[in-house]
Amino acid sequence: MSSRARLRPLFEPVTVLRSIAGQVVYFGCWLAITVIGVVLTPSVDGHGTHQQLGLPPCPCVLIFNRPCPGCGLTTSWSSLLHGRIGAAFKANWFGPLLYLMFTVTAIGALVGFLRRERFTINHRPIQNFMMAFTVLFVAYGVGRFCVMNHYQTAAEAVLAGFK
Repeated sequence: MSSRARLRPLFEPVTVLRSIAGQVVYFGCWLAITVIGVVLTPSVDGHGTHQQLGLPPCPCVLIFNRPCPGCGLTTSWSSLLHGRIGAAFKANWFGPLLYLMFTVTAIGALVGFLRRERFTINHRPIQNFMMAFTVLFVAYGVGRFCVMNHYQTAAEAVLAGFK
């Protein structure tokens, strides 16, 4: 069986190109996030890189001094894009895996658009994987929240002092 035949279930023919325009938008979002990740400097604290974009510190960190499930994802992605694989996993174990899944689906979406086909991941094995991945991501986040304290950076600790 050719590789194209094995991938066929991921691509469905369409008659109206406009119906798959969202795939280009999805790829564009991936591209923008990738460029932003390259431009940012990964935080040495393992989280807080998103603050370089003018975003506030994570409320979970400010209020509880503990990480939410998503804490460290921006730092993880930026570290990965800077070639710092160990730092990427240290910031958030799921960061590199999420970025890999995002990259694969973004490329699939673009390829599908260029071939005038709908890229779809609506298949039972993929859905089962995504469900298991989501459960593990949430469990990881709850575990980090329960185990880690004193998660704030020095700047966040100063901000927390003004509450």
